[in-house]
Amino acid sequence: MPFIQLLVLAGIAIFLILRLKNVLGTREGFEKPPVTGQPRQDALQRSGFEVIEGGPDPDITDHVAEDSPAARALAEMKRVEPDFSVSEFLGGARQAYEMILMGFERGELAEIKPFLSEEVYDSFAEVVHARDAQGLSIEADFIGLRELSLSDATFDPDTGLAELTVRYVGQLTQVVRDRAGEVIEGEPGKVKTQKDSWTFERRMGSDDLNWQLVATGE
Repeated sequence: MPFIQLLVLAGIAIFLILRLKNVLGTREGFEKPPVTGQPRQDALQRSGFEVIEGGPDPDITDHVAEDSPAARALAEMKRVEPDFSVSEFLGGARQAYEMILMGFERGELAEIKPFLSEEVYDSFAEVVHARDAQGLSIEADFIGLRELSLSDATFDPDTGLAELTVRYVGQLTQVVRDRAGEVIEGEPGKVKTQKDSWTFERRMGSDDLNWQLVATGE
C-alpha cells in the first residue's frame, strides 16, 4: 500500500477515535446507562459516513411494531433528540424499577422523589404515612425481573412531552408485620411475582435528562 494512502487511513482512524470519545461521553439521569452495540445513525453521520435514509430503525422496531402509532411517536422523539435511544431508555427503566419499587416498599421516599411526578409522590407518601399510622412495617427484597417490555409511546410535538409506558414482571419477597412484629401478610422467604405498568415522562430536547414516573398501574 502506498505510503500516502497509509497516512490518510491513519488520519481517518484518529478522527474516528476522537469522535467516538465525544459520542460515548457520560450523561446524568437514567436515560443512558452504558450499553454496547453498533453506532447509531446520528453518530455515523457526525463521523462523516453517508447513511441511507428510509430503512426501519431497529432501535424502534426491536421494541414496537413497525408503522404503529408507538413507532411513529418514537421516530418523532428521535427527530427532536437524535441521541435518544429506546434500548438505552429501557436499560435505565430496568434499574429505575428496582430503585423506585424498593424505595416505596421500605418507605424511603426521599431518595426516589426526583424520579417521581408530584402526583405519584403524593400517592406514595399517602400510603407510607397510612402504614406508619397503623404501625405496619414492610420487609422486602428484590429478586429480579422476569420480563420488561415497552408497551406504548406517545409524543406531543407542540409541548415536546414524551411518554413511554413500560410493562414489568418482577419478583420479590415481601412480608408485612404489625407493631408486635407478627407477620400479618406474606410469608418470609417466599418469592412472589408482581406485574406493573409504569409510564415515564420527559420533555425531549431539554437539558434535564431524567425521566419521571407519572403513572402506575397493573
